[in-house]
This record gives sequence, C-alpha cells and structure tokens, in this order.
Amino acid sequence: MNTADPHTRLPQLSKLPTLPLAALAALVLTSVLGVAVVRLAGVSPQQLPDAPTRQVRLLHFEDGADGSIAIRDARSGDLLDTVAPGTNGFLRSAVRGLARERKRQGLGPELPFELLGRADGRLTLVDPGTHRRIDLESFGATNAAVFVRLLPPTSPGADHVAQR
Repeated sequence: MNTADPHTRLPQLSKLPTLPLAALAALVLTSVLGVAVVRLAGVSPQQLPDAPTRQVRLLHFEDGADGSIAIRDARSGDLLDTVAPGTNGFLRSAVRGLARERKRQGLGPELPFELLGRADGRLTLVDPGTHRRIDLESFGATNAAVFVRLLPPTSPGADHVAQR
C-alpha cells in the first residue's frame, strides 16, 4: 500500500512565478489583439513601387553535363559566364527555384529570364513565364554582386534601358 500523499508529486501552482507569467500572457494577448485589429481594419502591408528600370539583360541558364552552368545573353547567344561545378550557391539556388516553378507549370526553358537593374541600384531577376521575381538585393550585396556582372555595360552617365 502506498501511503505517500498524492499531492506531493504534483507541482505546486502557488510556487510558480505569477508576475512573469502574467506579463507573458499580456504580451501574447496584446499581439493577438493587435493583429486582429489590423486585419479587421483592412490595412494591408505597404510595398514600395519599383524604381525605374535602367538596364535589362535577357538570360538563358544552361546546365552542363559536368554540373557547370553556362549563362548566355538570350538576344545574341553570347556566353557571358560559366559557373563552375559546386560554386556560386546563391546563383544556383535562385535560378533553380525559378526553373522548378517553370517545370511545375509545364513551361520549358525557351523563354529567357530578365535581369533588371533599377535606378536605385536594386536588382531583380524575373521569370516572365511564371511572373515570379527575386529581389536580389534582399540577400545582401555579396550575393547580388554575382548578378551585377551579368548586366550589360553602360557608358558613364548613361540613363537608358537596354533593348529587350
């Protein structure tokens, strides 16, 4: 027969710190109420409009048998760069993500991707087939720099958009 008091095994609620728990509950409640008010009021997040496009380059990315990626100017067919196997993980991830969405939608690789250089210095990689876009500067200057070198050269002081 067990003669131990059954109440000794359970944590005693009176020993829990009530002030921190009350503060945590108030924080959670305030957060939930704040989100509810914003949602019910119909307030939507503001997105800044894109700056004007200053440079455009149409690109084809071709996978090589050795794991490399050939990057070609879609208009001229010129080879702009070759990404060696196992390098440039950000470029690979960005392009594969867009290519995966194309495949999911039953689209082929014929339509080129658009690399847009904006007046404010931002870069955007756009898939006109799926309407997906990647704002490259969101991933840091080092990652965006991989794509900057693919933009067409501009003359000093030029303020134009390359032919699409």
